[in-house]
Amino acid sequence: MELTLDFTTILLLGGAALLAGFIDAIVGGGGMLVMPALLSTGMSPHLVIGTNKLIGTFGTFSASLTFIRKGLFKPALWWAMSFGTLVGAFIGAMLIVLMSAGVLKKLLPLAILLAAAYLAWPRRVSLTAIRLEPETIIPVQRSVKLLTGGLIGFYDGFIGPGTGAFWMAAAMKLFGLDLVAAAGVARFMNFISNLTALLTFMILGNINYVVGLSMGGLLMLGALAGAHSAIRYGAPFIRPVFLIVVLLMAGRLLVAG
Repeated sequence: MELTLDFTTILLLGGAALLAGFIDAIVGGGGMLVMPALLSTGMSPHLVIGTNKLIGTFGTFSASLTFIRKGLFKPALWWAMSFGTLVGAFIGAMLIVLMSAGVLKKLLPLAILLAAAYLAWPRRVSLTAIRLEPETIIPVQRSVKLLTGGLIGFYDGFIGPGTGAFWMAAAMKLFGLDLVAAAGVARFMNFISNLTALLTFMILGNINYVVGLSMGGLLMLGALAGAHSAIRYGAPFIRPVFLIVVLLMAGRLLVAG
Protein backbone atom coordinates (compact mmCIF):
# COMPACT_ATOMS: atom_id res chain seq x y z
CA MET A 1 0.00 0.00 0.00
CA GLU A 2 1.38 3.35 -1.04
CA LEU A 3 1.77 5.87 1.77
CA THR A 4 0.38 9.36 1.09
CA LEU A 5 1.41 12.18 3.43
CA ASP A 6 -0.11 15.64 3.73
CA PHE A 7 1.97 18.78 4.27
CA THR A 8 1.28 18.91 8.03
CA THR A 9 2.43 15.32 8.48
CA ILE A 10 5.58 15.99 6.45
CA LEU A 11 6.40 18.94 8.73
CA LEU A 12 5.77 16.77 11.80
CA LEU A 13 8.10 14.04 10.54
CA GLY A 14 10.81 16.54 9.61
CA GLY A 15 10.65 18.33 12.94
CA ALA A 16 10.66 15.02 14.82
CA ALA A 17 13.76 13.90 12.90
CA LEU A 18 15.72 17.09 13.61
CA LEU A 19 14.88 17.08 17.32
CA ALA A 20 15.42 13.33 17.65
CA GLY A 21 18.90 13.60 16.10
CA PHE A 22 19.89 16.40 18.44
CA ILE A 23 18.58 14.58 21.50
CA ASP A 24 19.89 11.16 20.53
CA ALA A 25 23.44 12.48 20.13
CA ILE A 26 23.35 13.86 23.68
CA VAL A 27 21.39 11.51 25.90
CA GLY A 28 19.72 8.93 23.65
CA GLY A 29 16.01 8.35 23.30
CA GLY A 30 15.55 9.93 19.88
CA GLY A 31 13.66 6.87 18.70
CA MET A 32 10.93 7.69 21.18
CA LEU A 33 10.20 10.79 19.12
CA VAL A 34 10.59 9.20 15.69
CA MET A 35 8.57 6.03 16.26
CA PRO A 36 5.35 7.73 17.44
CA ALA A 37 5.66 10.12 14.49
CA LEU A 38 5.97 7.20 12.07
CA LEU A 39 3.11 5.32 13.72
CA SER A 40 0.88 8.38 13.24
CA THR A 41 1.25 8.05 9.43
CA GLY A 42 -0.54 4.70 9.39
CA MET A 43 2.52 2.61 8.50
CA SER A 44 2.46 -1.05 9.44
CA PRO A 45 4.42 -1.85 12.65
CA HIS A 46 7.11 -3.82 10.80
CA LEU A 47 7.58 -0.97 8.34
CA VAL A 48 7.80 1.53 11.22
CA ILE A 49 10.57 -0.44 12.92
CA GLY A 50 12.54 -0.98 9.71
CA THR A 51 12.22 2.66 8.61
CA ASN A 52 13.19 3.81 12.10
CA LYS A 53 16.40 1.79 11.83
CA LEU A 54 17.25 3.50 8.54
CA ILE A 55 16.62 6.91 10.10
CA GLY A 56 18.51 6.09 13.28
CA THR A 57 21.56 4.81 11.42
CA PHE A 58 22.11 8.27 9.91
CA GLY A 59 22.14 9.92 13.32
CA THR A 60 24.23 7.38 15.19
CA PHE A 61 26.81 7.30 12.39
CA SER A 62 27.29 11.08 12.29
CA ALA A 63 27.32 11.41 16.08
CA SER A 64 29.76 8.53 16.68
CA LEU A 65 32.05 9.84 13.95
CA THR A 66 32.16 13.19 15.73
CA PHE A 67 33.16 11.56 19.04
CA ILE A 68 35.85 9.48 17.28
CA ARG A 69 37.32 12.52 15.51
CA LYS A 70 37.40 14.42 18.80
CA GLY A 71 39.34 11.55 20.40
CA LEU A 72 36.58 10.85 22.92
CA PHE A 73 35.94 7.30 21.69
CA LYS A 74 38.33 4.68 20.30
CA PRO A 75 36.58 1.69 18.65
CA ALA A 76 39.60 -0.63 19.02
CA LEU A 77 39.18 -0.61 22.81
CA TRP A 78 35.57 -1.81 22.58
CA TRP A 79 35.70 -4.63 20.03
CA ALA A 80 34.29 -7.29 22.39
CA MET A 81 31.24 -5.22 23.24
CA SER A 82 30.85 -4.26 19.58
CA PHE A 83 30.75 -7.92 18.57
CA GLY A 84 28.21 -8.75 21.28
CA THR A 85 26.07 -5.82 20.12
CA LEU A 86 26.15 -7.02 16.50
CA VAL A 87 25.09 -10.56 17.38
CA GLY A 88 22.37 -9.41 19.78
CA ALA A 89 20.94 -6.91 17.28
CA PHE A 90 20.75 -9.55 14.54
CA ILE A 91 18.88 -11.98 16.78
CA GLY A 92 16.50 -9.24 17.93
CA ALA A 93 15.76 -8.11 14.38
CA MET A 94 15.04 -11.65 13.22
CA LEU A 95 12.69 -12.19 16.15
CA ILE A 96 10.72 -9.01 15.45
CA VAL A 97 10.21 -10.09 11.84
CA LEU A 98 8.60 -13.32 13.02
CA MET A 99 6.04 -11.50 15.19
CA SER A 100 2.57 -10.68 13.88
CA ALA A 101 1.53 -7.10 13.11
CA GLY A 102 -1.26 -7.34 15.69
CA VAL A 103 1.17 -8.15 18.49
CA LEU A 104 3.53 -5.38 17.42
CA LYS A 105 0.75 -2.78 17.41
CA LYS A 106 0.27 -3.46 21.11
CA LEU A 107 3.94 -3.98 21.93
CA LEU A 108 5.39 -0.82 20.36
CA PRO A 109 3.45 1.80 22.40
CA LEU A 110 4.05 -0.22 25.56
CA ALA A 111 7.81 -0.41 24.92
CA ILE A 112 7.97 3.33 24.25
CA LEU A 113 6.05 4.16 27.43
CA LEU A 114 8.21 1.86 29.58
CA ALA A 115 11.40 3.34 28.15
CA ALA A 116 10.09 6.87 28.76
CA ALA A 117 9.22 5.91 32.35
CA TYR A 118 12.77 4.61 32.86
CA LEU A 119 14.24 7.85 31.55
CA ALA A 120 11.90 10.00 33.64
CA TRP A 121 12.49 8.07 36.86
CA PRO A 122 14.57 10.30 39.17
CA ARG A 123 17.99 8.87 39.97
CA ARG A 124 21.14 10.42 41.29
CA VAL A 125 23.97 11.12 38.86
CA SER A 126 27.38 11.44 40.45
CA LEU A 127 28.70 14.98 40.25
CA THR A 128 32.23 13.75 41.00
CA ALA A 129 32.57 11.32 38.10
CA ILE A 130 36.12 11.35 36.79
CA ARG A 131 36.60 12.28 33.14
CA LEU A 132 38.54 9.24 31.96
CA GLU A 133 40.59 9.18 28.80
CA PRO A 134 39.65 6.37 26.38
CA GLU A 135 42.88 4.52 27.18
CA THR A 136 42.15 4.45 30.92
CA ILE A 137 38.65 2.97 31.07
CA ILE A 138 37.99 0.82 34.11
CA PRO A 139 39.06 -2.78 33.30
CA VAL A 140 36.06 -5.07 32.89
CA GLN A 141 36.06 -8.76 31.97
CA ARG A 142 35.56 -9.46 28.29
CA SER A 143 32.56 -11.68 29.08
CA VAL A 144 30.83 -8.72 30.75
CA LYS A 145 31.36 -6.59 27.67
CA LEU A 146 30.05 -9.36 25.41
CA LEU A 147 26.99 -9.88 27.60
CA THR A 148 26.28 -6.16 27.90
CA GLY A 149 26.56 -5.72 24.14
CA GLY A 150 24.44 -8.78 23.48
CA LEU A 151 21.59 -7.75 25.78
CA ILE A 152 21.33 -4.10 24.77
CA GLY A 153 22.01 -4.96 21.13
CA PHE A 154 19.18 -7.50 21.24
CA TYR A 155 16.80 -4.92 22.65
CA ASP A 156 17.72 -2.41 19.96
CA GLY A 157 17.34 -4.94 17.16
CA PHE A 158 14.05 -6.13 18.63
CA ILE A 159 12.32 -2.77 19.26
CA GLY A 160 14.81 -0.14 20.38
CA PRO A 161 13.18 2.90 22.10
CA GLY A 162 15.56 4.36 24.67
CA THR A 163 18.56 2.22 23.65
CA GLY A 164 20.96 5.15 23.70
CA ALA A 165 19.97 6.05 27.25
CA PHE A 166 20.40 2.42 28.35
CA TRP A 167 23.88 2.40 26.81
CA MET A 168 24.81 5.58 28.65
CA ALA A 169 23.66 4.14 31.96
CA ALA A 170 25.68 0.95 31.36
CA ALA A 171 28.79 2.90 30.31
CA MET A 172 28.70 5.02 33.47
CA LYS A 173 27.93 2.14 35.86
CA LEU A 174 30.27 -0.49 34.42
CA PHE A 175 33.17 1.62 33.18
CA GLY A 176 33.04 4.72 35.38
CA LEU A 177 32.75 7.11 32.42
CA ASP A 178 31.31 10.58 32.75
CA LEU A 179 28.31 11.70 30.71
CA VAL A 180 30.31 12.96 27.73
CA ALA A 181 32.52 9.86 27.42
CA ALA A 182 29.49 7.60 28.00
CA ALA A 183 27.68 9.42 25.18
CA GLY A 184 30.52 8.44 22.83
CA VAL A 185 30.21 4.76 23.77
CA ALA A 186 26.44 4.90 23.47
CA ARG A 187 26.47 6.49 20.02
CA PHE A 188 28.93 3.98 18.55
CA MET A 189 27.25 0.88 19.99
CA ASN A 190 23.88 2.25 18.94
CA PHE A 191 25.26 2.69 15.42
CA ILE A 192 26.36 -0.96 15.29
CA SER A 193 22.98 -2.27 16.44
CA ASN A 194 21.10 0.10 14.13
CA LEU A 195 23.19 -0.88 11.11
CA THR A 196 22.88 -4.61 11.85
CA ALA A 197 19.10 -4.41 12.21
CA LEU A 198 18.87 -2.12 9.17
CA LEU A 199 20.65 -4.61 6.91
CA THR A 200 18.33 -7.35 8.16
CA PHE A 201 15.21 -5.30 7.42
CA MET A 202 16.59 -4.25 4.03
CA ILE A 203 16.96 -7.87 2.98
CA LEU A 204 13.40 -8.60 4.13
CA GLY A 205 11.91 -5.49 2.48
CA ASN A 206 10.54 -3.80 5.61
CA ILE A 207 11.67 -0.21 4.92
CA ASN A 208 10.02 2.90 3.43
CA TYR A 209 13.06 4.43 1.72
CA VAL A 210 11.47 7.75 0.77
CA VAL A 211 10.47 8.57 4.35
CA GLY A 212 13.57 6.95 5.85
CA LEU A 213 16.13 8.73 3.70
CA SER A 214 14.38 12.11 4.01
CA MET A 215 14.10 11.92 7.79
CA GLY A 216 17.56 10.35 8.04
CA GLY A 217 19.19 13.35 6.40
CA LEU A 218 17.44 15.73 8.79
CA LEU A 219 18.27 13.54 11.76
CA MET A 220 21.93 13.57 10.77
CA LEU A 221 21.95 17.37 10.89
CA GLY A 222 20.39 17.30 14.34
CA ALA A 223 22.86 14.64 15.52
CA LEU A 224 25.86 16.67 14.39
CA ALA A 225 24.58 19.69 16.30
CA GLY A 226 23.80 17.57 19.35
CA ALA A 227 27.20 15.83 19.44
CA HIS A 228 29.09 19.12 19.18
CA SER A 229 26.87 20.63 21.90
CA ALA A 230 27.49 17.67 24.22
CA ILE A 231 31.26 17.87 23.71
CA ARG A 232 31.39 21.63 24.10
CA TYR A 233 29.05 22.15 27.05
CA GLY A 234 29.39 18.80 28.84
CA ALA A 235 27.26 17.52 31.71
CA PRO A 236 25.77 20.89 32.81
CA PHE A 237 24.20 21.12 29.36
CA ILE A 238 23.25 17.45 29.05
CA ARG A 239 21.31 17.11 32.31
CA PRO A 240 18.63 19.77 31.70
CA VAL A 241 18.26 18.67 28.06
CA PHE A 242 17.75 15.13 29.30
CA LEU A 243 14.91 16.17 31.63
CA ILE A 244 13.24 18.40 29.05
CA VAL A 245 13.25 15.65 26.46
CA VAL A 246 11.76 13.12 28.84
CA LEU A 247 8.88 15.51 29.55
CA LEU A 248 8.34 16.14 25.83
CA MET A 249 8.33 12.45 25.01
CA ALA A 250 5.92 11.63 27.83
CA GLY A 251 3.59 14.42 26.74
CA ARG A 252 3.70 13.28 23.10
CA LEU A 253 2.79 9.74 24.07
CA LEU A 254 -0.06 10.86 26.33
CA VAL A 255 -1.54 13.03 23.59
CA ALA A 256 -1.20 10.25 21.04
CA GLY A 257 -2.88 7.84 23.41
